[in-house]
Amino acid sequence: MTVEQNVLQQHSQKHQQTLLNQLREVTGTTDVQLLQQALQVSNGDLAEAVAFLTEKNAKVPQQDETTYYQTSQVASDRYISVGSQADTNVIDLTGDDKDDLQRAIALSLEESNRAFRETGITDEEQAISRVLEASIAENKASLKRTHTEVWSDSPNPHDRKRVDTCPVGLKNVGNTCWFSAVIQSLFNLLEFQRLVLNYSPPARVHDLPRNQKEHRNLPFMQELRNLFSLMVGSKRKYVDPSRAVEILKDAFKSSESQQQDVSEFTHKLLDWLEDAFQMKAEEDREGEKPKNPMVELFYGRFLAVGVLEGKKFENTEMFGQYPLQVNGFKDLHECLEAAMIEGEIESLHSAENSARSGQEHWFTELPPVLTFELSRFEFNQALGRPEKIHNKLEFPSMLYMDRYMDRNREITRIKREEIRRLKEHLTLLQQRLERYLSYGSGPKRFPLADVLQYAMEFASSKPVCTSPVEDIDSSAPPGGTTGQQLPPPSTAEQDSLAPSESSGPASSPTTAPAAAQQQRVPIHKPFTQSRLPPDLPMHPAPRHITEEELRVLEGCLHRWRSEVENDTRDLQGSITRIHRTIELMYSDKSMMQVPYRLHAVLVHEGQANAGHYWAYIYDPHQRCWMKYNDISVTKSSWEELVRDSFGGYRNASAYCLMYINDKKPFLIEEEFDKETGQILSGMDKLPPDLKQYVKEDNELFDKEIEDWDTLQARKAQQEKLALAAAAAAAAAAATASAASSTSTSSSSPQPMSIESSPPDNTAPQQDPEYMEQPSPTNDSKHLQEDTERAISRAASEQEERSPEALLNAAIKLEYARLLRFAQEDTSPENDYRLQHIIVYFIQNQAPKKILERTLLTQFADRNLAFDERCKSIMNVARAKLDLIKPEEVNMDEYEMWHQDYRNFRETTIFMMTGLELFQKTNYVEALMYLIYAYQYNRELLAKGLYRGHDEELLGHYRRECLLKLNEQAAVMFESGEEPEVTTGLGIMNELVVPCIPLLLVHDAEKDLLAVEDMRNRWCSYLGQEMESNLQEKLTDFLPKLLDCSTEIKSFHDPPKLPTYSTLELCERFSRVIATLGRVPTEGR
Repeated sequence: MTVEQNVLQQHSQKHQQTLLNQLREVTGTTDVQLLQQALQVSNGDLAEAVAFLTEKNAKVPQQDETTYYQTSQVASDRYISVGSQADTNVIDLTGDDKDDLQRAIALSLEESNRAFRETGITDEEQAISRVLEASIAENKASLKRTHTEVWSDSPNPHDRKRVDTCPVGLKNVGNTCWFSAVIQSLFNLLEFQRLVLNYSPPARVHDLPRNQKEHRNLPFMQELRNLFSLMVGSKRKYVDPSRAVEILKDAFKSSESQQQDVSEFTHKLLDWLEDAFQMKAEEDREGEKPKNPMVELFYGRFLAVGVLEGKKFENTEMFGQYPLQVNGFKDLHECLEAAMIEGEIESLHSAENSARSGQEHWFTELPPVLTFELSRFEFNQALGRPEKIHNKLEFPSMLYMDRYMDRNREITRIKREEIRRLKEHLTLLQQRLERYLSYGSGPKRFPLADVLQYAMEFASSKPVCTSPVEDIDSSAPPGGTTGQQLPPPSTAEQDSLAPSESSGPASSPTTAPAAAQQQRVPIHKPFTQSRLPPDLPMHPAPRHITEEELRVLEGCLHRWRSEVENDTRDLQGSITRIHRTIELMYSDKSMMQVPYRLHAVLVHEGQANAGHYWAYIYDPHQRCWMKYNDISVTKSSWEELVRDSFGGYRNASAYCLMYINDKKPFLIEEEFDKETGQILSGMDKLPPDLKQYVKEDNELFDKEIEDWDTLQARKAQQEKLALAAAAAAAAAAATASAASSTSTSSSSPQPMSIESSPPDNTAPQQDPEYMEQPSPTNDSKHLQEDTERAISRAASEQEERSPEALLNAAIKLEYARLLRFAQEDTSPENDYRLQHIIVYFIQNQAPKKILERTLLTQFADRNLAFDERCKSIMNVARAKLDLIKPEEVNMDEYEMWHQDYRNFRETTIFMMTGLELFQKTNYVEALMYLIYAYQYNRELLAKGLYRGHDEELLGHYRRECLLKLNEQAAVMFESGEEPEVTTGLGIMNELVVPCIPLLLVHDAEKDLLAVEDMRNRWCSYLGQEMESNLQEKLTDFLPKLLDCSTEIKSFHDPPKLPTYSTLELCERFSRVIATLGRVPTEGR
């Protein structure tokens, strides 16, 4: 072929590809074969081709054509084109108005051409722009949301501080989980990381970029460097990628904001990186052919060998991400085999000149990083929108690519032919086996061996001479009949009557009077009269069969069953051997020389037009899988990866697989210092400019932590001063009251010194509610009564009557009583921790000094001063409190224990109130109580097992409350009424969606399943017909529901809690928990 002919052929192929792309854009059809057929029928006339397609689609709207691509016609393209996803807003061109059709085509072409002339931006770039516009729009829209919908950082910077060398997460700045998944996968390729961090822009572009590509790509490269440097050396748990996303958004101009397939973003990202490195390579190697590290890392080549309309061809083409169809295949090798062979290939191996068309692909050069793009979306022509394919697709952790290499072409062809022959034989064997396992001619079929066994059991059953109906009719009268005359029973029937039913020892079949029979009729015994007679078999049996017949029949059935079982075993054994042979077809060492190890799996959860993305990435140093889910980076496992990535039983599945050449360890090896030989880590990896950038950011974060700590210290000091002032005021008031009541009697100066002593060393600064000291008229005086009871008992048992001796004895008695409570094994509704703080302290092993001071505080209660004995004991207790030195009892620790108990009581009230509201089906109000109860309870349990309540119980009702609200909101949405729909979506946006991260953050299985149930409920509406306004609301809402990372949203302030006395709290708590015991709940 001459050079001119080659150029003309390439020009013709490009023109045909352009027509295909335009035709696909106008009609929404993705089937390349159908598009080519339309162009052939119309002789290249676009209008006639559109008319042909729309008329064909109108006739068969349900037809689902298989998409495949013809690489011989796109030899100049760097990527293999499978057909981009069509917009969901498909123009209706099925009408008969040809003028409208022409106008639509002209408008589409004019718009596309004008956009390219004015901006130089291709359709592919505009598709990427739609992804970015959606993300930025979502981010800006979040600023306008209500308080409960805003994604916000924790105000406490310590919560956002990186732990040791844990990988850094990426903040979701509004529908950007796709960005996080892709960037983390690339960042963890250490060779790619080094290339980006050490990139320096060409010197000539510092003045002014030459073209739009330089204006777009170079600033993006700088922001990507900054982002990577923060991911290496930041002190933050996660960093904000907004600036990089903003630059991506500014690179395009598009008015549309629909989310597209994220694989398009990955395509374009690698394209931009290639352009940026190409500029640098051209500058560094002037006069030489530049090497682009992005091309060498991510791009490979394959040879397309085939026949097109009877003419053989052979083209070498470059590829980046290799697309694979998922539908109809069970594992990755099946996908690859199908992708490597297209059309009818018999003519490829024969010398005959056939008119058939087909081709094979053979890799001539594989990239170090081999990426497979799994096509899990297809366009539904009938519904006019894309749909996700949830089929299960397995993939290995180690993939051997030898069978697809051009150098192994002949060996692979031989093996493929052998596999084809084995599969044909396998199909025949499976068909034969199916006839044995599903025997019969009707709709219900059974294994033949079982049929023969049943026949043998029937023939071997004891023969009977009576009809199965006769005995039931004579021995079981219908209920309610009283005077009905029954026929005389037969001898066999009488013999079979139970002894309790006989008329007595003197009765007989011949002498029993008819009156006696009539007397037994009205007595209905349903449990005895309906029993089968003892000699009647439990299953049917033959009426008459001779011994000879039975012997012959049993012999035949035994022999036939043995033959069938042997045949079945032989067939199953042959099938197993063939499966094993096929599996081991490529297991010899010669076909295991090109190993690729799985590096990253990018996962999508949701439907075609909404969903959430995250990544599983292998850490070769820790030898484990890590899950990168926006700001959350956690250790994972292969089992979890399989559950989320293979698909088939949930809405989550892999859409991109990244393998790396296992024989090129430099891809994931750390860099070594050339002088010391030590591994470079952290800030040592970074070039000077990025070190300074990260240092400044870390200084800002340190300053934020310092400011926070200063603010918290100031608040704590202010609270301490306020408590001291309140305690001083209370002491002054108590002193005045005591002075007025004792003015007529003499007293020692000791009480005065106690009353006027500094608040730090006297009775507690402010008597807490649970110590029951507000006033002697309080509803619950049980603490005061317990104290007085202990004093009375001590007085009766103690010989020495001095106040100090009585105090010591009373304290010992009270402690012994409370110790018994603490050690007693009680039911959940009788929680003694609520009755007394000492029980809580004992169960949680509080220090002895804390217990002693707390008990002294109890006996120093001013409300005890109603008789001389209690008054004297109170004065001694207060004097002992006064004598306790600061070094003996750490007051900060003392206050911490008492604060924990206050938190325990508050958590109890949250829990109790939430459960009461839940039982009243007031789920909206119950949710916040249960949410805060669970969160506070978890904080308590982190300090000790007995610090809080049953976490599983609280988690169950928190989960159930969210599920109930989700169900209520879904029912409202299904009503279609505008007020109901608005209310339902309001419940989801304001209550349910903000709580979902709380269920995801700890990866509890039941919580994860609950979230999946909620998401599935709303995703199920995607395939249903509904009003356009409902479709719009659903489309707007689903990303919020599905795009949920573990970043916690801010909530309303905790609900105001009422004040309960200890007795009231114990009674209500006991009543609520006892009621739960009568309600069946899963997980309790």
